[in-house]
Order: sequence, then structure tokens, then C-alpha cells
Amino acid sequence: MVNVDTEIYNISDAGNGREKMDQMSFKRADKVADLIKTEISDILLRRINDPQVREITVTGVKVTDDLHQAKVFFVRTGEDTCSDETMKGLQRATGFLRRELGKRLRLRYIPEIKFIFDGSFGYGDRIDRLLAEIKKNV
Repeated sequence: MVNVDTEIYNISDAGNGREKMDQMSFKRADKVADLIKTEISDILLRRINDPQVREITVTGVKVTDDLHQAKVFFVRTGEDTCSDETMKGLQRATGFLRRELGKRLRLRYIPEIKFIFDGSFGYGDRIDRLLAEIKKNV
């Protein structure tokens, strides 16, 4: 009976260790995401000459815990939607961006990059306009 309790204690203790490791890897993914956001923003600003891609602002980056995939959220200055030309320009630039990230970041593996339009800015702008209209009518 004592052995069973000891085994249960060991299993639960091992579980706590795994949770701590998951939290540590999550923090690493966040740090890598912040680095990728900073570097992609800089590359888009200074190194990309495509006018469709030049006016893009990176709003966030989500990296998987294994650091193999990165979702890059973006908005285009002055637009509420994403045009096909902008997405095509970003897809064309993906290889160049990964090469530049490889030169700038000390990572064993540079994540695959997927660009996703961030519609939250358009939504926030719409709410601001509605609130201004309500304030004007009151």
C-alpha cells in the first residue's frame, strides 16, 4: 500500500514538472515572437521595395510552442480590408523575410511565416466612429 502512494506521489510530482516546463517554453515562444515582430517590422520598413508591402504595420506575432510556425498579424495603413495584391506581395517576400530573419536571429530553426490580416483595427475604428456619432447627436 505504501508503494502505491509513493508511485502516485511521483507521478503527480512529474506532472508538476511538466507544467513548469510548458510554462517555460511558452515564455520562450513569446520572446521569439517579440523578436520576430521587431525584425520583420524593420525588414519591411528598410529592405523591402515593393510598394504593396511597404505600408504594412505588423501588429502581432504568434509562434507555436515548438517554434516551427509563426503567424504574423498585420494591417495596411489607411485600409480596413486586405487587398489581394498586398497578400501576394507578402507571399512573394516570405522567402526573403525568412532569410533575413536567419541572419539576424540566433535560432536553430526559422519558423514558417504565415501572414494574417488583423481586422481588429478596422473594427476599433468603426466603434470609434459610432461613438463619435452618438456624442455628436447627444
